[in-house]
Parts: sequence; C-alpha cells; structure tokens
Amino acid sequence: MSIDNTHNKPGSALTTGGLPPEHVIFGSSRAMSLVRQKAEKVAATSVAVLIEGEGGTGKELMARWIHSRSPRSAGPFVKINCAAIPGSLLESELFGYEKGAFTGAHTAKPGRVEDADTGTLFLDEIADLDMSLQSKLLHFLQDGRFTRIGDNSERAVNIRLICATHKNLAVEIEGGRFRADLFYRINVVQMKLPRLRERSEDLPVLAEYFRAYYMRQFDKQCEPLTAGVIGYLSNLAWPGNVRELSNGIARYVLIGPDAAIAQENRPKHKRESSQVPLKRLTKQVVHEMERTVILEALQAHQWNRKKTAEALKISYRALIYKIRDAGLSQRQRQAPTSPRTTSPVGLNLKKSRIPTE
Repeated sequence: MSIDNTHNKPGSALTTGGLPPEHVIFGSSRAMSLVRQKAEKVAATSVAVLIEGEGGTGKELMARWIHSRSPRSAGPFVKINCAAIPGSLLESELFGYEKGAFTGAHTAKPGRVEDADTGTLFLDEIADLDMSLQSKLLHFLQDGRFTRIGDNSERAVNIRLICATHKNLAVEIEGGRFRADLFYRINVVQMKLPRLRERSEDLPVLAEYFRAYYMRQFDKQCEPLTAGVIGYLSNLAWPGNVRELSNGIARYVLIGPDAAIAQENRPKHKRESSQVPLKRLTKQVVHEMERTVILEALQAHQWNRKKTAEALKISYRALIYKIRDAGLSQRQRQAPTSPRTTSPVGLNLKKSRIPTE
C-alpha cells in the first residue's frame, strides 16, 4: 500500500529509498544549487517542510536527504503515499486502531504516526488527502496528540513532518479541495524541485550514475554513453523527469545500444523531433559531421575534388560517392563554412556541446 518504514539504504538508485552521493543528488546546475542551500538550512531543524515538484523530480529522495542530515537521523523515516490508500483505510494506517474497533480488527495496531516517533513522517501526495482526514491531521499537528480508532485515550508522539505534492496547493485551496489552515501548518518551509529539462547540465552525471547502478543490479556490462548520445538526451523534454531517465538507462543496460532510451509513446515536446535507437542515432550524427567536414574541405580547395580527396586522405572515387551521398553540389560554393548547429535528431553539433571523451 505504498507504506515504507526504513532507514537510509546505501547503494540504491536515485529514485528509490537510498541516498546516492551528493554530487549526484544535487549536480552542478544553478537550479539545484539553490535547492541545496535551502535544504542544508532546514535539515538541522525540525520545522515542517513542503516539497513541490513534478512527478519523478526526486521529492522523496529530498525528504530522505533532509532526514539523514537532521537531529532525527537515528530515528525512523516513515513514508505514506496518500494517493495510494483509500481515505477509509488511510485514517487507520495513520493513527492506528484498537482491537474490535471495526470488523476485522482482531488485534490492536499502532498507526504510522506512532511508528515515526522520534523520526520523520513523510506524507507523499498530501494534496490527495480527503477533507475529513485533513481536519484530523490538522488537529494532530497542533500538539502532536491523537487517538487510535476505537480508543478514548490520547497518545503523544514527537515527529518531524515532511509533505510532498505534484499539485499546486493554492489552486487546490481555491477549488475547495484543500484546507488553507492545514496548508499554513505544513508549509513552514517550501521547496520547489526543478524539472529535469530545467537542469539539463546535470543529465550526464545522472545518466552515468544510473548506468553504473543498473550494471551492478543486473550484473551486466554495457557500452558507455557517448558524448553524442548525451548531447541528444540533454535536448529532450523528459516529462517523467529523473524517474523517466532512470527507466531509460535501465532499458539501455538490459537491451544495449539498440534500446530507445526515450520511450516512443512519450509526450511530444518542441525540443525533440524523434526517438531514435542509439545505433541509428550514432550513424546519423557521424553522417552529419562527415558532410560538414567534406563541404568545408571542398570549399577550401575551390571544389577541386582531386585536391580535396588528397587532403582528406581518401580515394577520389570514395570522395565522389560521399559527395553524392551527402547531397552536396557546387551551388554550395558560397555556403557558410561553419558547421550546422543542429542535426535531424536534435543533437547540438557545436564543439561546446560535444565534449571530447
């Protein structure tokens, strides 16, 4: 039922319960640098934190990182996904129940707030909590006291609350779906996680981390991701964010270079023009770069094909074939000599976008 009660587990993937190295979590982008500054400040406290961001941006990971750096790190980290449990069951999961409280309650069961005592309670997708339970949660947060279902006595716990949502709570409040007073209670510090396409400079580090992780998990070797492929991936939209990238690299490790890292049925975005298997992508990129080199050489030798072939150290016959294959003609004598900046598959071909390996 999407309930977790764990401490941090080393060596897990970025989108699971473990904590990767900090340079992987935060990368080097300006957007994540700002997130890290705020996270470091709130980690040492026990204030409530609200983490917002699209699905797959790493909200749970950030909650675990804050917990691991907090004075409560020796205590439990207890997670509940509010969207995955029906409201009628969620109350009993949160606050527990006594024996005989309802049909099927054959023994007493503590709630997750009790399990989180001295640690952190992480409520994922808090916006999906139904209104009646929002009221009960608000009363609990006011003094840390609650009552199990079927019991009259109050119990007290000492927890830190971290909530997360992919929805805009201001819009939910305006629509009457979320209590404003609860919002003010959980929103002591607000953190907004950027989308992957807003931190594309971090993609190479993330991709390599996932490649190494899945090679260990699957006990399988795979070819490194080339600079050309990384450049192509950096120009995709990634609507599923880091989680989508993780799944794509898992496919790459399992299937190999023929795997489509970006799924073919993913939503379209203006920055991407196709999803191309890696072998075909590499061939297209090489063809495009070769065309640029040949055109520059022809222009440098005033379209003297014999001298061009000698300069390129290929046979005259091979040069003629490549000229035809690339669709070059002498009408391009006066064409600019700078290489094209974008390939048909969206890969930026400027030298600054293709680092040497």
